Parts: sequence; structure tokens; C-alpha cells
Amino acid sequence: MARRCELTGKGVMSGNNVSHSNIKTRRRFLPNLNVATLASETLGRSFRFKIAASALRTVDHRGGLDAFLAKAKDEELSPNALKVKRDIAKAQAASSAA
Repeated sequence: MARRCELTGKGVMSGNNVSHSNIKTRRRFLPNLNVATLASETLGRSFRFKIAASALRTVDHRGGLDAFLAKAKDEELSPNALKVKRDIAKAQAASSAA
């Protein structure tokens, strides 16, 4: 999944460069992607994700990776992030049952 945020699904957009003489040429708007290591409190380990800077702020705002993934839609998540979400849900279910 090149140039796509693994947590929010934010990707490349297209638009126009508009010159002073109003000539329009196509261009691409790339998301601000960074490789970040996020820690899961439930699983007790860290995961590396290629995420947008805005997604990193959202993860902090929601209270960490576990809380973010709990509220995230499955369609927006990458297969890697979806696997982490399922593992966190299993671990939380097991700890609440015990």
C-alpha cells in the first residue's frame, strides 16, 4: 500500500497547478506520511505503521493505539492494522472474561 495511511486510509489526491496566466496542469497532492512506532498497552508490544501526521495527532487525542483502533472503521484500515485491531479485541475479551 504505497502512499496510503495505514490507519485512516488517507491517500494521494489530484488537482491542478494554476499559473499566473491561469493555465492549468495536473498535479498530485501527496499525504504527509511518516513511519511511526506505536505501542499497544493491551498487548504490551509496539507496532510500526506508515501513517499520516494528522493520524498520529488523532491517535494521541483518542488516548493511544488501542482506543484509536477500537473506534476505527475496518474499511479504512490496512490488513496489518486490521490484524492488530483483532488481536487487541481478543486480548481485551480474554482479560475481561478472566
